[in-house]
Amino acid sequence: MKLQCDVEVVNRMLPTFGMRSRGKGTRAMLSIGKHLDKTAQRQSVFLMICTARDRAGAKYKLKNNIEKFFTWFVEEGKATVRLKEPAVDICLSKADTNSLKNFLSAARLADKGNDASSLPLSTLAPVRARDVEQPKRKLTIMSKKDYPLTSNFPYSLEQLQVSYCKLAQVDMRMLSLKVLRKLDLSNNHIKKLPATIGDLSRLSELSLHNNHLEAFSEALCLSTLQQTLQVLDISQNRLRCLPAQFCQLRELVNLKLDDNQLARLPFHIGRLSKLRFLSAANNQLSGLPGDFRKLSLENLDLFGNPFIHANPLDHTMQLTFPLPLQELALRAVANLRIPYGPHLIPAHLCRNLEVAKTCECGRACVNYYIETAVSMNLHQVSHTVVLVDNMGGTDAPVQQFFCSLSCYSQYLDLVLQRSLR
Repeated sequence: MKLQCDVEVVNRMLPTFGMRSRGKGTRAMLSIGKHLDKTAQRQSVFLMICTARDRAGAKYKLKNNIEKFFTWFVEEGKATVRLKEPAVDICLSKADTNSLKNFLSAARLADKGNDASSLPLSTLAPVRARDVEQPKRKLTIMSKKDYPLTSNFPYSLEQLQVSYCKLAQVDMRMLSLKVLRKLDLSNNHIKKLPATIGDLSRLSELSLHNNHLEAFSEALCLSTLQQTLQVLDISQNRLRCLPAQFCQLRELVNLKLDDNQLARLPFHIGRLSKLRFLSAANNQLSGLPGDFRKLSLENLDLFGNPFIHANPLDHTMQLTFPLPLQELALRAVANLRIPYGPHLIPAHLCRNLEVAKTCECGRACVNYYIETAVSMNLHQVSHTVVLVDNMGGTDAPVQQFFCSLSCYSQYLDLVLQRSLR
């Protein structure tokens, strides 16, 4: 049984002499195995701790020699083993959680004097220098021949880049890297993302540039990425749309959607209140959602999209008279901000409310409305704007909804008055 982690051996007698420990661990390899007990003149189970300074290792007898285990923070990779003789505390940290639990279980069995044949023992031998090196924080793999097939990725990785390796799917071994903050899988052949990427609870940057992605799943949008993901690059893929739940990724600061086949942006994109950099060049956008007005960006790039010419007179009428009772009820829920959920109303009505539109008058409309497009200068939402077309324009059409004929006619009157000035 072996364990690689940071170790500090603290002598409990130090305070007696007015001294205290350094409070800092050293990278070490711990092993549990048989060794000659010079006192009893027979083989016994020992714990050996090897460090870069002492690769031969210091040995501690385990049988009936462990006073207490401190495992309050074992889920964080930390634990302490208190020995009776010598009077030391062996403080473990930065360990893989599962490996630490297995190691502590073996130490408990050894302390109780269980039959050595039932224990997962190791050979107590000096370690190699690489076994006690500081944990690796960053790894870059830029070719298929360098890709690890038989060994795991270092558990301590915070940044991992794997590019030009022709990966067709995300390697599940990557998803066990619990401290990973930045994952770059650009320039591969990945078609689908596993929902378990959302289990990377510290992931703040994800790059999937130049892959074969055809969808971005709802599950990812509803995972822990909601609290952590700040940079997302899914440019140069095969995406046609993004789910409505995409706007749950509210920590996003930088979003790259260039060179896809997106016909529209998420309906509630304005909920990405922290977004500062947005690029969606070379897609199939004919217009922008009305919620786009709520953004406050530093840089915006929408070049190369087939935007339509905004004309308020061109409209889509989706109204009936009188309005259905269900529409009136849904509007009341939205306007009065009445709490709702699938435990209160049918799920399909919840989905309708999630995409409720806002009229020019400020009131809501859900399934019955008048839709048109109005021109908006993109400098209203961004400090810097890349030109929308080769003609030097910075205007783009934005969806506008009206809850009634009267609201639409009032808006047309206002447009007419402006044109006559």
